[in-house]
Amino acid sequence: MRKNRSGTAGAVVRLLTLLVVLAGPLASEAQNPGKALPGAPASGNVVLELQLALTVAIERFQAMDRAGMLSHISNQYRDDSLTKAAMGDQLRVMFALYDKVRAQVRIDEVRTAGEQAWVYSTSEVSGRIRGLGTWMPVLSWKHEPEVARREQGGWRLYGDQQ
Repeated sequence: MRKNRSGTAGAVVRLLTLLVVLAGPLASEAQNPGKALPGAPASGNVVLELQLALTVAIERFQAMDRAGMLSHISNQYRDDSLTKAAMGDQLRVMFALYDKVRAQVRIDEVRTAGEQAWVYSTSEVSGRIRGLGTWMPVLSWKHEPEVARREQGGWRLYGDQQ
């Protein structure tokens, strides 16, 4: 399923963008050369902090730990009409459909603007259908952005609140 920013898949994609990194190399060449991106390239320290936060989050995702995953989301999260509570509901449904989930995410680029980090990533997420044991692709995206910011001593998914 391709990323759909206005539907259920879009909500889960935005959550997973923060939550899953099986860290690949930064690939700045993936950026669209004709489009001005927000902010400036992030420092190596910021990229490392985000990768560490995402490594912990992927463990929570693969453990299907809904509460653990939601701890990486700002209580002030908003992207269009999507909120943290709606993400929790969508995770509940996803974890009911699949008995195992996995993801591969490559961070393409990180840019900072003030206290926000724009994380561009490419990913494939799959799940094993509960009761059938069949793996299937669930979500995929290429060079899609998500906004994070520092809260409570760590990075939290904040959403694009423009």
